[in-house]
Amino acid sequence: MNRPCPEPPGIASNFDALLLPPHPNALLRWLGFQALLLAGIALTVTVVLVTTADHGWKPTLIYSSCITLGCGFFIQGGRLAAAHFWTHRKLPKNSPERQNNWPGWPLMLVVLFLGTALGWTVGSTAGNWLTGYNSPALYDSSWRQAVAVMLFSLIPGLGLTLYFLARSRLSAAEARAQMAQRQAAENQLRLLESQLEPHMLFNTLANLRVLIGMDPQRAQLMLDQLIAFLRATLQASRTGSHPLSAEFARVEDYLALMKVRMGSRLQSELSLPPELAGCLLPPLLLQPLVENAIKHGLEPHVDGGRLEISARREGNSLLLQVRDTGAGLGNSPNPGTQFGLQQVRERLRTRYGEAASLSLEPAPDARGGALVTVKLPIEMQA
Repeated sequence: MNRPCPEPPGIASNFDALLLPPHPNALLRWLGFQALLLAGIALTVTVVLVTTADHGWKPTLIYSSCITLGCGFFIQGGRLAAAHFWTHRKLPKNSPERQNNWPGWPLMLVVLFLGTALGWTVGSTAGNWLTGYNSPALYDSSWRQAVAVMLFSLIPGLGLTLYFLARSRLSAAEARAQMAQRQAAENQLRLLESQLEPHMLFNTLANLRVLIGMDPQRAQLMLDQLIAFLRATLQASRTGSHPLSAEFARVEDYLALMKVRMGSRLQSELSLPPELAGCLLPPLLLQPLVENAIKHGLEPHVDGGRLEISARREGNSLLLQVRDTGAGLGNSPNPGTQFGLQQVRERLRTRYGEAASLSLEPAPDARGGALVTVKLPIEMQA
């Protein structure tokens, strides 16, 4: 049976600046927020109409809920479609502006108008089916009635559009700021890496100059090893990160270069578990630590010593250790400026912040020497 019913309310519930979150938990929170907002709008409209126009609670709440849901669906879907098919084509793929899914005001006004009309029509039809009433559709109403319904629906929708647009622009501004910070950190990291390369080369050439006068044949072999080492490290030093296996390979190249000069005075052992070979880290992170251990630890010893480089996992962290059996802390005749250690610390701070650390301490056993430990978050190669 068709019964007369007061004019149902129109409302456009619009969530203009929200993305569909990719993570399941974030998606549930997003859907929960939208459901609460829809319920709040429907309840508010119901209270207003019941208290001001003497409408019944139950049918008014049903119509309010149906129309709110319909308007929200069509406006939200229209906004996403307009942003995807028109606005996004003009933006770079990595642009933060893509995050707000905003099609621009001209298209958004069209979406608001059409979404409200479609949402009201579908919601009113659903309300008629649920209540048994026969509320007239927009096209069956007088033009004054239709204009009043559309204005009543558009005003809340427009208000929510402005609110979520402001939120989205704030999120986009934060994304741009984070991108700028990442770019600044990457530039700082490249600067630090570029400073390490000439520092290592200067030390090696100084050693080569001494060796030329003492043993020309070994000096020539060392020069060949230096050329091979520089060729191998050139590509690695131009990338932001590389696997730990590649880092150990560069250390082996450097040790081969140093063994030409030191001979049997330099003994080395590298320990890399296979499961950690794919861990990513900044290139040439270990080389300055190895260079420091040789220059200030092993070289001052007449008999040289042993150098041990190892990697192991500790929870979610990667521990890299460089241990020598040399002169020990404070006993080197040439303490130097600790340039290499400072640069490694700065690179870790720039790349990982407080999540990474570097420590230098006396070796824990009777063999003496020093122990350098680098701790950084584990990041596996894809």
